[in-house]
Formats: sequence, C-alpha cells, structure tokens
Amino acid sequence: MNNVITVGISDMKVASAPSVLVTYALGSCVGICLYDSFLKIAGLAHIMLPCDNHKNAADNKYKYADICIPMMYHEMIKLGCNKGRLVAKIAGGASMFQVSGDNEISNIGNRNVESTKNVLKSLKVPIVAEDTGSNYGRTVWFYSSTGAVEIKSYAHQPKIL
Repeated sequence: MNNVITVGISDMKVASAPSVLVTYALGSCVGICLYDSFLKIAGLAHIMLPCDNHKNAADNKYKYADICIPMMYHEMIKLGCNKGRLVAKIAGGASMFQVSGDNEISNIGNRNVESTKNVLKSLKVPIVAEDTGSNYGRTVWFYSSTGAVEIKSYAHQPKIL
C-alpha cells in the first residue's frame, strides 16, 4: 500500500488524501484520529499519558493527551481545516495489566481515555466513534480519503469506525 505513514508511540502525524496513517501497539495508550471530511485531511496521535505534569521540560510533548491533541488540532487548522468540520475517533485505553487496587498503573488506560475526551471537549471536537477499554491491544489504520478508521487486534475481528 502506497502512502502509508507510521505514527509511532508518543508521536503525531497529519496527512491528506490518499495517505493512510497507521499506529501499532495501542494498549493503555490512546490513538486519536481527527478528520476534516471536506479537505480530506487526517491527523493521528498516539499518546501514552493523560497529562504533562511539567516534571521534565525536555520530555516528548506528543506523549501527553493534554499537550499533543491541541498541537495536532492547531496544525490541522494551519493547513486550512475548519474547526466546525473537525471530528474525532478514538481507540485504545485498555487495561493491559492485572494489578490489584486502584492505582496509577492499573487505571492508566481509563485515565488516558478520560483525558482525551476532556481535551477534545475543550476544543469542541465531537467524538463520533470510539473503541476503548477492555483488555487487549489494538492497531489503528486511518484512511484520509474516507475518514474510516479500521481497528485490528489479535484474536478479535477487525472493526470499522
């Protein structure tokens, strides 16, 4: 497949049709897909943590939902996307580890999803589809030509969002 752009862990990319964005190994991480259907511009972020607590100024800002999502949003606006046309689809946020109690490790997937939803709400970007939670990893294929998001996972049927 030509025009496939890989988005790594703690990474973000924006592309236009006919490019396909893909990110692998979403466990507790969340993949955020933003799309402008008129311009056929797609953005995909792979965040690891809900928020940047300013502990390390040199840290990769794409790692955090509260920093990465607005950065992607503003990059898409700079490319001509209309704020009113942008929609989001999200995937991931699984509970990958069996840890007793309610601590930062055991609920990181839920916290990532919650932070992602809060950031998108603050930007007034509606979430039109999601595949989050559970206990398995996901791979996301985001088709900029159509806005379709294909979720693939080991031992689960593929889903189209």
